[in-house]
Amino acid sequence: MSSKPVHLAVYDTLADWETGHATAQLARAGHSIRTVGPSTDPVTSIGGLRIQPDLALDDVRPEDCALLILPGADLWDTGEALAPFAREARRFLDAGVPVAAICGATAGLAREGLLDDRAHTSAVSFYLAATGYAGGARYVEADAVTDGGLVTAGPTEPVAFAREIFRLLGLYEEDVLDAWYRLFHDSDPAAYPVLEKAGAL
Repeated sequence: MSSKPVHLAVYDTLADWETGHATAQLARAGHSIRTVGPSTDPVTSIGGLRIQPDLALDDVRPEDCALLILPGADLWDTGEALAPFAREARRFLDAGVPVAAICGATAGLAREGLLDDRAHTSAVSFYLAATGYAGGARYVEADAVTDGGLVTAGPTEPVAFAREIFRLLGLYEEDVLDAWYRLFHDSDPAAYPVLEKAGAL
């Protein structure tokens, strides 16, 4: 597992519920989580949480990071305020550093052209089609999709989103990953002993 931190983008109106499973488990597994804002000024989530970013976007370097996570936010669909984060995602992917985008962030990446040549998903296909992007033929009806170092998911799939991130980073063996998903997505009590034995709780 990489010792580099995971960078979590934070901005006004970010969707609180979409990245908690991923960041909590990554932190428990030993990754440090660093928040990245448009600047280091505090931002406020949809749920009213006030977050003080650790870094400004301009100070982020892909080579210093294991993964960039882009949560959804109302701002993805109301102008260009978050476009710099989509451009940063391009820089990460070009440098071979993975990116994970959920909900509205997928629309931002679509506008940036990052979904034109990768299999991907989102809330619904017509949500992305409204961006005018050229990747509609690569849309997949799935909870979460990984292709070319990029994870995408819709807003109702934070557990599947986290599972794909863990798989991409090699956090767990496949049986443990499956058990984690079954416990947190399906409430399957049979998954608990597998996770306990693996020290993944």
